[in-house]
Amino acid sequence: MDNNKKEFKPYIPADKVVPEFTVTALLIGILLAIVFGAANAYLGLLVGMTVSASIPAAVISMGIIRVILRKDSILENNMVQTIGSAGESVAAGAIFTLPALFLWAEEGKIAFPSILSIALIALFGGILGVCFMVPLRQALIVEEHGTLPFPEGTACAEVLLAGEEGGSKAGTVFAGLGIAAVYKFLADGMQLFPSEIGHAFKNYSGAQIGMQVLPALGGVGYICGPKISSYMFAGGTLSWFVLMPMIALFGGDATIFPASVTVNELLVDGPSALWANYIKYIGAGAVATGGIISLIKSLPLIVRTFKQAVGSMKKNAGSSNQLRTEQDLPFPLLIGVIIVIAVLIWILPIFPVNLIGALIIVVFGFFFATVSSRMVGLIGSSNNPVSGMTIATLLFATVILKVTGTTGLTGMVGAISIGGIICIVAAIAGDASQDLKTGFIVGATPSKQQVGEIIGVVASSAAIGFVLYLLNEAWGYGTEKIPAAQATMMKMLVEGIMNEELPWAMILIGVFIAIVVEILKMPVMPFAVGMYLPFSLSAGIMAGGVVRIFVEKKKGTEAEKKARTDRGLLFTSGMIAGEGIIGILLAVFAVVKIDSKIILPFHLPQVGSLVLYIALLVLLYVVCMKADKEK
Repeated sequence: MDNNKKEFKPYIPADKVVPEFTVTALLIGILLAIVFGAANAYLGLLVGMTVSASIPAAVISMGIIRVILRKDSILENNMVQTIGSAGESVAAGAIFTLPALFLWAEEGKIAFPSILSIALIALFGGILGVCFMVPLRQALIVEEHGTLPFPEGTACAEVLLAGEEGGSKAGTVFAGLGIAAVYKFLADGMQLFPSEIGHAFKNYSGAQIGMQVLPALGGVGYICGPKISSYMFAGGTLSWFVLMPMIALFGGDATIFPASVTVNELLVDGPSALWANYIKYIGAGAVATGGIISLIKSLPLIVRTFKQAVGSMKKNAGSSNQLRTEQDLPFPLLIGVIIVIAVLIWILPIFPVNLIGALIIVVFGFFFATVSSRMVGLIGSSNNPVSGMTIATLLFATVILKVTGTTGLTGMVGAISIGGIICIVAAIAGDASQDLKTGFIVGATPSKQQVGEIIGVVASSAAIGFVLYLLNEAWGYGTEKIPAAQATMMKMLVEGIMNEELPWAMILIGVFIAIVVEILKMPVMPFAVGMYLPFSLSAGIMAGGVVRIFVEKKKGTEAEKKARTDRGLLFTSGMIAGEGIIGILLAVFAVVKIDSKIILPFHLPQVGSLVLYIALLVLLYVVCMKADKEK
């Protein structure tokens, strides 16, 4: 590992200074942070997932800075994606929790949250996420370079390098971008074919096989590789082909909390209803346990990292001896900011949180920032289950608030506020990790990136309150247009604890499954994530991992094998970017209500989707093999 660190040479050497933190980069980055934040808020409320904005931001930045402005700075483009991607992460954290406040307000229980309170929750969570991530950079990004893949961070770096170097590399990236963009637009824009296919088994009640046939999932699977993809797939298999059929078999006419109807009645709407009512809790227990196990395993590394940070502060704080590519924000500054924010959360009347609540935010914030940073290193930002981490936080925070006397509506609002901040902490920490990984590869200055991340947080925090109010006014949360699945579940969870009605048995099932997986010496986190997320998503990722298997097993010299793999990384980077950009465009179409005008009058059946997805994966394989001809 040390050898990896010493041998690695970034694209821009540490002793070279090029434009990075410029007015152009700041203005473009702030604009993209607001746009991506708004678009992803809508997408997340609609489908329960957000689209990583790093690569789309990098691509747009290259288009503006390189093509329009005729400038050639890769570090400026990297700064734009750093600032711009913060908007998506702030949105992800906000939409998974804060709509619960709107739902209570609609029920007449509380007043609607002010735009200021929403902005402060987002701002404090975002800044804490950055502060907690900074001391972990050396351990997770530098020391584990070559161990943790950081799929989207690496992909984003490949996009930036391809744009800088031009030639065939750029062509490969933009070929993937264009093909994925057309594919996504035909699937979800014009609805020529369904982007998700599935089949429920009649004689195996509760089970359902399915796949999301989208380019980005195949791209993430290829970048993560077959091992990580298979662990996620295994977790999904356990949930959808073991646990759910068992619930269907033994549940029958029983009404099992948290559902309000019998298992058989749930099955009328399909097996996914079992997932929504039961598996999410089991998965949340597994994810929380995986996080605890991950933290325990990481403790020596974390301690060493903090020692390094403190040592560096004592030796070189403000010193010019430190290499440009090793400069982080000063450790004392980070500690000071964390303390100030904790005190403000405690004393400001906007937050119905006592001193214990403020301490919970700091402790859990650091914990889940660590877990989130490591998780995105394994499976990518787009698959980072921040809502699962938030569930774990809500479980603990609500219990503690209740025990310490903060009950009723005040306790519920306080728990959601804590959960909202933690959710944003986890999302931003994960995003900052990917951005800093990109910067590590291209040779950016970490401290400038960290400031850029904070600027993106400030910009998107100022806008997210208006976006949440706009969407609520347009359709209302909990409706078919914007179901806000995670926030609805958080609301139910908090109410359940306060009313002493929580499915602890399901949560504990997830806990002990995670423990068994750890005993079997399998990576718990990707397995738990696979349990928590829909099987169709894991299957789509696994398909990309299978392509990587075929590419790596093709005979040839080590140089030939590397060339094939690298070409695939470039192409899949473009695929992720293409789908991300079109996803954001379609979100805008939906908000301005022109989405229905582009839908085609005819549609392909599910088998058409499967054929097209297989064709896309075959194309990926052909592109990888094309590297042999180029050599």
